[in-house]
Amino acid sequence: MELVNHVYDIVNHFPKNEMYGLSRQSQRCSVSIPSNVAEECSRKSNKEFSRYIQIALGSSFELETQLLIAMTRKYSTNSAVFVNLDIVQKSSMRLATG
Repeated sequence: MELVNHVYDIVNHFPKNEMYGLSRQSQRCSVSIPSNVAEECSRKSNKEFSRYIQIALGSSFELETQLLIAMTRKYSTNSAVFVNLDIVQKSSMRLATG
């Protein structure tokens, strides 16, 4: 959830022309991560659990790419979000591999 708030704060400073592009996609990815983790908590089988963790992990890497693009485009210089992202990715990988 901290990552989601961080991403929303960052995209608020993106240019207006990115409102429906990089901003929205970054927000969707950031929300997808905890949403999939929450959904997997309701699953009974290890196969289903693993599937939702993999989806959350995929969203985290997609978000990482979008944030790198934003930094390259100089929409943001805030690299602190990558600390949160790294924690999410490492935790997800540990859960995915058991």
